[in-house]
Amino acid sequence: MYTATTTEKNTTSTIRCNVPWHVTKVKPLKGYKLEVEFIDGTHGLVEMKDRVLNSKVGVFVQLKDLNTFNQVHLEYGAVTWPGEIDLAPDAMYDEIKSNGTWILT
Repeated sequence: MYTATTTEKNTTSTIRCNVPWHVTKVKPLKGYKLEVEFIDGTHGLVEMKDRVLNSKVGVFVQLKDLNTFNQVHLEYGAVTWPGEIDLAPDAMYDEIKSNGTWILT
């Protein structure tokens, strides 16, 4: 026997992030730099020029194209680009908290 069902809107409770390294803002700057801000208000720069321009660094060489580099965005609190390229937010946070800048070589 067929039983009629109704579908309710799928809702989830709000997920709150309590880790300090959750990135809330990212902005591409000239010279393969990023300006970032974290959930606790910590902010600083990520310098990526050496990493991006080094042909031996794997996927990061794709970011040499400024159009691609400028497509930086956030996914679940992590700095990300198309092609599943991302940066470790915990390492970024630790370095920026200590020095104000994370230099990727």
